[in-house]
Amino acid sequence: MLKTFYQKMQEKFDNWLIFEPPAAEIMPYDFSRLKYELRPGDVILVEGRSRISSVIRTITQSPWTHAALYIGRSIDFEDEHIQALIHQHIETKDTTRLIIEDLMDKGTVITPLNYYRNHHIRICRPIGITPSDMHLVIQYAIKSLGQPYNVRHLLDLTRFLLPWTVLPRRWGSSLFRTTSGEPESGICSSLIAEAFSSVQFPILPFVKPHEEQGVELFQRNPYLFTPKDFDYSPYFEIIKYPLFNPDEPLPYYRRLPWTKSGFLHQDDGILTGPQSKTKKRLKLFRRKTTDENHSEPHSPKNKDAP
Repeated sequence: MLKTFYQKMQEKFDNWLIFEPPAAEIMPYDFSRLKYELRPGDVILVEGRSRISSVIRTITQSPWTHAALYIGRSIDFEDEHIQALIHQHIETKDTTRLIIEDLMDKGTVITPLNYYRNHHIRICRPIGITPSDMHLVIQYAIKSLGQPYNVRHLLDLTRFLLPWTVLPRRWGSSLFRTTSGEPESGICSSLIAEAFSSVQFPILPFVKPHEEQGVELFQRNPYLFTPKDFDYSPYFEIIKYPLFNPDEPLPYYRRLPWTKSGFLHQDDGILTGPQSKTKKRLKLFRRKTTDENHSEPHSPKNKDAP
């Protein structure tokens, strides 16, 4: 009875943390165009709107609060075993574009790409990775399906990112480790980092001087990665898509549907009204008069006066 009550309370708390309000504005890109530009192996960064996203945003000091791996369509996989594994975890059409992500309430799952059509997202594409290694990265992520989301890992990462003046250094010795000493299951960014590390593809490696080679690279602990690291990495190309097609005849920005009302958007859904032309002209006239008075030296009215 106690366990059932605890599970219900935990479920309610998780739902409270992950609840996302509707988008307050239209996303600045054409999703229908964007989804055709994606390639399997692209890392998708998401700017979440939930309470847990606000916490992650505060901890990492970055707008990107979630990361997912785009794997393409199940029909594109030649390996029938991989196709069967995908269909075990999601019931959808073979032509549906899919991503693998780690969610707090579900663990490692497959999600249709359309789920994030109303989110602000960014595409991070690994530069120069071979097709065979890209297949291994995706295969690694698919075989991780079903793993639980590690809430303790999120707390450990929070402790790690806080300054040691706040938390004792000895607390860092047990980060990301179980009582047996083995690593625990991770979160969204650590899963993707593990997948790329499996083929020695760099994200943000530690660089150390070396006498013979000049420098020596060390793979970072995958459990230390956050979504923003894929944005900062020099080994990932950042791809942005605007709301309108910039490939059309220039200047495309002249054809953007700018408002004619004159209102200014102040963020948080606030619009400020335009000032009348009369008030603007009056302000300009006063400013011009003031500038002239300050710039010209005062002279006596009668030049002949002593």
